[in-house]
Amino acid sequence: MTTRPVGPELTSPSPVRALVGAAHPGPALAVTVLAGLLAVAQGLAPTTTVVLVAAVLAGQLSVGWSNDLVDRTRDRAAGRRDKPLAIGAGSVAVVRTACGAAVVACVVLSLALGPAAGLVHLACVASAWAYNLWLKTTVWSWAPYAVSFGGLTAVVTLADGEAPPWWWPVGAALLGVGAHLLNVLPDLADDAATGVRGLPHRLGRQRIGPVAAVVLVTASVVVLVGSGPPLVVTVAVVTVVLALAAVVVVGTGRSPFAAAVGIALVDALLLVVAR
Repeated sequence: MTTRPVGPELTSPSPVRALVGAAHPGPALAVTVLAGLLAVAQGLAPTTTVVLVAAVLAGQLSVGWSNDLVDRTRDRAAGRRDKPLAIGAGSVAVVRTACGAAVVACVVLSLALGPAAGLVHLACVASAWAYNLWLKTTVWSWAPYAVSFGGLTAVVTLADGEAPPWWWPVGAALLGVGAHLLNVLPDLADDAATGVRGLPHRLGRQRIGPVAAVVLVTASVVVLVGSGPPLVVTVAVVTVVLALAAVVVVGTGRSPFAAAVGIALVDALLLVVAR
């Protein structure tokens, strides 16, 4: 196997930037913002919202750092220049310490939300860790995304002493599966070269987009059925989602991927505003 060069000729980021980069800041921020918006939609007290957002952020940081720690050998073999640990730019000891601190913070902050909400959130984080440690290489790679995204909605409502409406966890779980399919798409070649064979890899590049579109459209339907918005809103959402789904199926270049991301954003927005 030929690997891309990884060596001192690369410009190394600063230690702080390396630490942030190893945390997968984009996905971590996206999930944290989604949790905050769901908390606002639920009407949580400001203090509870702050604790919940902090708990989710700590959990996401632990997931991101653990992912790069577990995959650093694989990332180096694949020549992943976007991975600080793979190019020797970040300190493994520092990332490991930060990951441990994030786990402790996640446990403390989660339980501060109450036993039910806290335990559910810790189960969500444990599910994401299971993906990093094992499930990402199996046909069950989608399951942690379904559990963690769906469970996040329950964390928000349980922090308010309520069970979530059925369509929140179901819609969020489908959104998570769709996000998994899209998230893996750019890394298919690198993953295949290093033996990663999750569900998206088994589907193949040509089928990921259409399957993701079906999953995300189904999420839209679930949220619309569960929330029952005014007819004009339903028609508008259905029109936009179906148009984007058509682009996913028949589009060329990067347009199918962009359209699938668009459906995911519509689904995330629906979860927040349709409560």
